[in-house]
Amino acid sequence: MAMAVAHHRENSSNNSGSIDKHLDSISGKYVRYTAEQVEALERVYAECPKPSSLRRQQLIRECPILSNIDPKQIKVWFQNRRCREKQRKEASRLQTVNRKLSAMNKLLMEENDRLQKQVSQLVCENGFMRQQLHTTPAATTDASSDSVVTTTQHSMRDANNPAGLLSIAEETLTEFLSKATGTAVDWVQMPGMKPGPDSVGIFAISQSCGGVAARACGLVSLEPMKIAEILKDRLSWFRECRSLEVFTMFPAGNGGTIELVYTQTYAPTTLAPSRDFWTLRYTTTLENGSIVVCERSLSGTGTGPNPAAAAQFVRAEMFPSGYLIRPCEGAGSIIHIVDHLNLEAQSAPEVLRPLYESSKVIAQKMTIAALRYIRQIAQETSGEVVYGLGRQPAVLRTFSQRLSRGFNDAVNGFNDDGWTIVNCDGAEDVIIAVNPAKYLNGTSNSASSRAFLGGVLCAKASMLLQNVSPAVLVRFLREHRSEWADFNVDAYAAASLKADTYACPGMRPTRFTGNQIIMPLGHTIEHEEMLEVIRLEGHSLAQEDTFVSRDIHLLQICSGVDENAIGACSELIFAPIDEMFPDDAPLVPSGFRIIPLASKQGDKKVQTLGLTSGLEVVPMTVHGADASNQNTRSVLTIAFQFPFDRNLQDNVAIMARQYVRSVISSVQRVAMAISPSGISPGVGAKLSHGSPEALTLAQWICLSYSYHLGTDLLRSDSLVGDLMPKHLWHHQDAILCCSVKLLPLFIFANQAGLDMLETSLVALQDITLDKIFDESGRKTLYAGFAKLMEQGFAYLPGGICMSTMGRHVSYEQAIAWKVFNAEDNTVHCLAFSFINWSFV
Repeated sequence: MAMAVAHHRENSSNNSGSIDKHLDSISGKYVRYTAEQVEALERVYAECPKPSSLRRQQLIRECPILSNIDPKQIKVWFQNRRCREKQRKEASRLQTVNRKLSAMNKLLMEENDRLQKQVSQLVCENGFMRQQLHTTPAATTDASSDSVVTTTQHSMRDANNPAGLLSIAEETLTEFLSKATGTAVDWVQMPGMKPGPDSVGIFAISQSCGGVAARACGLVSLEPMKIAEILKDRLSWFRECRSLEVFTMFPAGNGGTIELVYTQTYAPTTLAPSRDFWTLRYTTTLENGSIVVCERSLSGTGTGPNPAAAAQFVRAEMFPSGYLIRPCEGAGSIIHIVDHLNLEAQSAPEVLRPLYESSKVIAQKMTIAALRYIRQIAQETSGEVVYGLGRQPAVLRTFSQRLSRGFNDAVNGFNDDGWTIVNCDGAEDVIIAVNPAKYLNGTSNSASSRAFLGGVLCAKASMLLQNVSPAVLVRFLREHRSEWADFNVDAYAAASLKADTYACPGMRPTRFTGNQIIMPLGHTIEHEEMLEVIRLEGHSLAQEDTFVSRDIHLLQICSGVDENAIGACSELIFAPIDEMFPDDAPLVPSGFRIIPLASKQGDKKVQTLGLTSGLEVVPMTVHGADASNQNTRSVLTIAFQFPFDRNLQDNVAIMARQYVRSVISSVQRVAMAISPSGISPGVGAKLSHGSPEALTLAQWICLSYSYHLGTDLLRSDSLVGDLMPKHLWHHQDAILCCSVKLLPLFIFANQAGLDMLETSLVALQDITLDKIFDESGRKTLYAGFAKLMEQGFAYLPGGICMSTMGRHVSYEQAIAWKVFNAEDNTVHCLAFSFINWSFV
């Protein structure tokens, strides 16, 4: 049946005979409805926009005023009503999109005007410099003197003279606006952040100004006053903000307010001190209705409520920065954000100074984070964001903030929080800190808080990684937890959180089944951060608890998995929780943070950071095209927290130190396996310390196979150049190589081999050859081993082997052969090919 076309005409309100006209698709005539009939139909439509035939017949029986209307005509009325509703929603959506595009077009035009002014200014400066080249030395001296005077005008202002605070505020406002919409700073587009219809905003970083600076502008569908309130609450969106206190606030006399603010920030690693700021913040409204919140550092003696605690910080400087929020009719607000800081990079170890000298890092941590957070709130307010497990968006945001804040507290270990370092003489690779008064505050509700009888112990360390992508490493740690984590340690941490339960290491032995289930809770609008619940499936090994589930649940945030995000750090932070964790559940976060450092091209030597933060210079060889990859560096910070009873502090400290060292060792192996400077078949990393590079190893495997068996392992067209490792990696048979030792360890497997053993390249190196066979399989292997060593190859009959997960694998036949080192004709390893394998 053809869709009914609605030609709906509603009479004006001054027409007493209000009638609704519809075209009947059957008779082709208009059907007139009275106001009472339309009202009755609208009531049903509000409850059920698409009623069934039985419901329409019931409607006619219950409403006598509809008895004279054919049921088919009522069906057409509902069709037309749904069509009108759809058209109305689409028209409203298009109007909203049009308003947003108009506002964005206005923003882009203003940005274009600013860039044209900047070009004109640069042309003038270029002409002036040309003239200067022909002037006398005396004139050059005068010009330099003027420059010195200009620079002096930008020094920090003193807060000890309250009478001058208003003039400082007005000057700060002027300088901030010149950066936000003018040409006071030479802005260049942030790499990898091109503006477009789907982008969050327009981002730029400073080219040559003093300190580090970043700028952002974007459109957000919130009112200016609401945006100003959110941005002033820096604790809610700036993850590195530890505290923000307003010490003095008074009206400015022009409708604005002036505040003296003391802010403390976290250090991102264990190797550098934290920063604090003593600033003047000025909030005012401009004549065009725009709201401005601008801020700058003050000199003087503002050190916050605890001078002893402030001694742990390095005083950083904030140049005129802030937020310009302009109302945009029908589309919300246009925001301009400027962050301009001097982070006193000289106070950090030299290898970490790029973190404090990079405008890209500041842009990611502060400027872009602020705009993203505002847009997130706007989408949540409009109902565009859908979250899992029935949790409200504000609750999930709070969980993310608490995980990040708890991890930062552990990494920094501030004295005024109760942290003290235990038995650290500077030579330990892992730092142990104890907080005997640590409370696990769920929320501000004290009823949900509880203290441990002993407190919380933290084991933490930092190290430098070479040639490893932080995003790739974090993704691997997230997806392959069994490669680095100990299930029994997770079980201990989870048991410690239960009320009145204290367990000690070596409590009930539990076996991890290998299943890790990730249940997403929510994510930010650009998926740069994910909040999820992890379920680790386990079973007790005790006889009486054989059928008792020992599953562990973790609340986890993962961020920085986009490899194209310039300057962004990558984090994996988690905390054990109860299966039905309430909104105020206590959290003891642990995890990893990996921060990329700026590369130094052309360096022949690279400074390497040890776990004890000492520096040593190690030579580094760079080969041709790989030079750009060889200089990439990042700082990895690990912190694990363990609640404990006071009687078990020493035992927990020993366990924590050993555990973190084992995690470090595992992460180093993972980093080596995924490093692009080596040769893993998937990403090009080295297989182990003693392995040749991929192309060489592939050649040795294939040439040895042909020599011993008289046939090619790969097709002839696969034996050319760099194609050989790729085709060997994707070969349909499971190919594995093991060392020639008394206890042969696997050193390589192709993709099919890893799938058959249900393992990874990193974990493969801990598996011995005999472990994959049962008793009969080992007898068959030993029987053919003598023949293998004598003639260089052996055919093994079909049989059964086992994966690392305990699953049985059948194979039709296995071929074993010696792999020769072509350079010295020695046996490099033994290779095995399992043909037509499958899980039983």
